Amino acid sequence: MRIDVLSIFPSYFDGLTLSLLGKAQQSGILDLRVRDLREWAFDRHRTVDDTPYGGGAGMVMKPEPWGAALDEIVESAGPVRPTIIFPSPAGEVFTQKTARELANREHLIFGCGRYEGIDERVFEYAAELGEVRLISLGDYVLNGGEVATMAMVEAIGRLIPGVVGNPESLVEESHEDGLLEYPSYTKPASWRERAVPEMLLSGNHGAIATWRREQQLERTRERRPDLLPKDDSRQD
Repeated sequence: MRIDVLSIFPSYFDGLTLSLLGKAQQSGILDLRVRDLREWAFDRHRTVDDTPYGGGAGMVMKPEPWGAALDEIVESAGPVRPTIIFPSPAGEVFTQKTARELANREHLIFGCGRYEGIDERVFEYAAELGEVRLISLGDYVLNGGEVATMAMVEAIGRLIPGVVGNPESLVEESHEDGLLEYPSYTKPASWRERAVPEMLLSGNHGAIATWRREQQLERTRERRPDLLPKDDSRQD
């Protein structure tokens, strides 16, 4: 998969070269390219924003750098039609289902807005180049799209085949089956007068699987009852 990121703060993404995603880039599983939007700002001050038409507070990101950047990136990727994602509090909410869907794409482009947002015409133009998605991490506002993009790239990237060493670990995680993940324990069996549940020491794998499922349901009812089907959202 190829992922391009456009931002006026490209150093935000240095952390994506670490750990599993870093290894995926080194092995060629993931082609991640982070570019500074100011590369396509052609005045001597490398200006990417201006005052809004109609008045109001703040600045709006200009369309010209965005258009030039998208043109170059899309052309360099060849005939594959990209999915162009703009993090936005006005977008659809990002979920594990969204991550799985986007992990099947060949080319993703993330556009990180700043200030009071991006000129609306950029979204209209981007829709001529590929599929446009406005996506939100939740009902709150960040200073820009960088943090949201990092979260989405990590959630999507780890679902690409070959990125996570043991694919079975992906199946048992929170949200993969609509429930929160069961609690995990490791050695020692007793720590500061707190013991590992006896069930996990029994060696009875069938009973352990049942216990874990019960723990998932209990945790989800307690912490996120909105995730349960209506007929199973009762409180114990």
